[in-house]
Amino acid sequence: MSNSSSITHFLLLAFTDTWELQLLNFWLFLAIYLAAILGNGLIITAVACDHRLHTPMYFFLLNLSVLDLGSISTTVPKSMDNSLWDTRTISYSGCAAQVFFVFFLFGAEYSLLTIMAYDRYVAICKPLHYGTLLGSRACVHMAAAAWGSGFLHAVLHTANTFSLPLCHGNAVNQFFCEIPQILKLSCSHSYLREVGLVIFSTFFFFACFVFIVVSYVQIFRVVLRIPSQQGRHKAFSTCLPHLAVVSLLVSTGMFAYLKPPSISSPSLDLVVAVLYSVVPPAMNPLIYSMRNTELKEALQKLFEHGLLQCQ
Repeated sequence: MSNSSSITHFLLLAFTDTWELQLLNFWLFLAIYLAAILGNGLIITAVACDHRLHTPMYFFLLNLSVLDLGSISTTVPKSMDNSLWDTRTISYSGCAAQVFFVFFLFGAEYSLLTIMAYDRYVAICKPLHYGTLLGSRACVHMAAAAWGSGFLHAVLHTANTFSLPLCHGNAVNQFFCEIPQILKLSCSHSYLREVGLVIFSTFFFFACFVFIVVSYVQIFRVVLRIPSQQGRHKAFSTCLPHLAVVSLLVSTGMFAYLKPPSISSPSLDLVVAVLYSVVPPAMNPLIYSMRNTELKEALQKLFEHGLLQCQ
C-alpha cells in the first residue's frame, strides 16, 4: 500500500516490451506528430495570411488547429521519449500537467466544435443575420468562452484527482496520465467526488452534443430544400467535415470515459485513447481541407508564394 504524498512519479503503460517494436512505435508516433504539426501549422498560416479567410468559420478553425497542436503535444512527445529511451516513468508534477492540459485542450475543443455548429447553423439557416450574430466581437467572446470552459473543467478535475489518496501503487495503465486510470489507483470510495465531477462534465458535454444534433437537423432540412445541386454541394462541403470531426471525438471520448468496467482491458483502453487523443489532431487538417475549395486555394497560394521566395 502506498500513499499519494510519498509518490514522486508514475509508471506509464508501454506499448510493447520488445525494444524493436518500441522503436517502431517511436517512428510511428513521430510521423503522426509531424503530420499534425505540418497540417495544423499550414491551416493557421493560411487563415492568418489570406484575407479571404478572415471570416468567423475560419477564425474558429484557426482556434481548433491551435488546440489540436496543444493536445497532441501534451501526450505524444512523452510517449515517444519513453519508447526511445526504454523507460515508463513520468514525474508526479508531469502527470498532473498532462491531466490538466488534456482536460483543458479537449474540453475547449469540444466547446469550440459546438460553437462551430452554431456558426454553420446561422450561416445556412439565418444568412441575413450572419453578420449581426457573428460579428468580430461576438466571435472573440465565443472563442474565449470555449477556452475558459476548458480551463475551468481542467482546474476542477486536476485539483480533485490529485487530492485523492492513492493506495494501489503508481502504475497507470495508459500511455499518458488519464483520469479513469488514476482513479483505479485511489483508495476505496475516495474517488466518488471525482466520479461526481465526471457526471457533471458528462451532462455539460451531452447538452453540447444535443445542441450540435439539433443544429444539424435544422441545417439538413434547409440544405435539402436548396434547388441547385451546386448550392447543396457547397453547403455540405462546409458541414460534413465538422460533423466527421465531432463524431470521431465524441464517440471515442465517451467510450473512454463512460464505458462499463466489465469491458475494460489494457489493450482496448490503449486503442481508444489513441483514437481520441492522437488521431483527431492529425486528421482534422485533412478532413477540413479535403472538400474546402477556399482553404485549398489559400494553401496553394501559400505554397506558390513560398516557392517564389525560394527562387
